[in-house]
Amino acid sequence: MAGHSKWANIQHRKGKQDKLRSKMFSKLSKEITVAAKMGDPDPDKNPRLRLAVKAAKAVSMPKDVIDRAIKKSTGGDAADYTEIRYEGYGVNGIAIIVEAMTDNLNRTASNVRSYFTKCGGNLGQTGSVSHSFDRVGEISYPASAGSADDVMMAALDAGADDVESDEDGHWIYCQVERLSEVSDAFEKALGESTESKIIFKPQTRTEVDLDTAQKLMRLIDMLEEDDDVQSVTHNFDMSDEVAAQLG
Repeated sequence: MAGHSKWANIQHRKGKQDKLRSKMFSKLSKEITVAAKMGDPDPDKNPRLRLAVKAAKAVSMPKDVIDRAIKKSTGGDAADYTEIRYEGYGVNGIAIIVEAMTDNLNRTASNVRSYFTKCGGNLGQTGSVSHSFDRVGEISYPASAGSADDVMMAALDAGADDVESDEDGHWIYCQVERLSEVSDAFEKALGESTESKIIFKPQTRTEVDLDTAQKLMRLIDMLEEDDDVQSVTHNFDMSDEVAAQLG
């Protein structure tokens, strides 16, 4: 049972993330609309939409905003978004995957490329770094959900593939196509999860020093502030001391 990197999703920047709540709502609304448009507008019949709604509820998105995003999928004003993935390297060869949803591919590609260039990185071809990641479903729970043994037993019963636990929480991994099923099984055993989503999980991580972390965080900030970018994944880690210095 490998140790989960507590900085994997830049969790130490919760204060900054709170300031970007409206932007987060906008991105989640876009995912809800696209998921509903691609499948059934009923979350119970659409696994992707169900996960998107769960993610929205996890950050306290108002129900009327969620409902409006779903209804938008059936309206004539719903934009046609293209899902696209960009792969590249930050400073010191750190692998970064950017998932975007856009109605203007030229704009998004130009913006993402400029962010990498400004921060000392470079954008690569599709597949240039994703081979170092596994595409999996991830379900997260707070430490208060139970002991590591309790979560492991629930994972075995639910058919999950792996569990990582530390003092901050529990992360359960499963096959992408089984995420909705495994998530539902966990809810019955441990209650509602903090989050359920499909991710790129790095096969290995590289610990970075303060200078490298600062440069990488600048790049990630720029990417995450772009309205077209839905998620940013990387394979670097940092010590508690470095994270504390970042603030």
